[in-house]
Amino acid sequence: MDDPGWQGVRTVGLDGFADLVAREGRFILRSIAERDRSSKQVVPYLVLHDGERTFLMRRTRAGADARLHDRYSIGVGGHLNPGDADVLSGLRREWREELEADFTPDFRLVGLLNDDTTEVGSVHLGAVYVADAAGRPVGIRETDKLSGGFVEAALVAAVSDRLETWSRLTFDFLAATETPGPRADL
Repeated sequence: MDDPGWQGVRTVGLDGFADLVAREGRFILRSIAERDRSSKQVVPYLVLHDGERTFLMRRTRAGADARLHDRYSIGVGGHLNPGDADVLSGLRREWREELEADFTPDFRLVGLLNDDTTEVGSVHLGAVYVADAAGRPVGIRETDKLSGGFVEAALVAAVSDRLETWSRLTFDFLAATETPGPRADL
């Protein structure tokens, strides 16, 4: 997917996004794509809520990408794989790989995320989804690479200077667009 030419989170084009990826998307070796700004890797990016709280994670130094060490994230997700039928199936796979939970929530696409200001962001395009755990327990599967859990929005704001850029952009977007109160409708 070529550089979209905009910055931040936007909601325009959500209806046709999955069809566009299915029609125009192609797989490129990740080792090449991570250095090639001419193509964007589509990454499903889930923000998980539990009512008013948000799932906040901190990346350890054991993670493969040194650019993300010791950074905080509110996004669960990862690269699409050749075996993923579409973006949503890639998100479901990432849910199973990244988190320990005995349920799969309803995922709702709320925006597309682009950030060309960082080396990481310049080669990725996020499909931002939200979901609600509805009081059900959720844990991190790879505890050597991540730590975290549900926290109040004030705690996310308190670490905003250490949030990954995508998380900061997404947190600000959601804070401006989501209404206060339980999010049982997600």
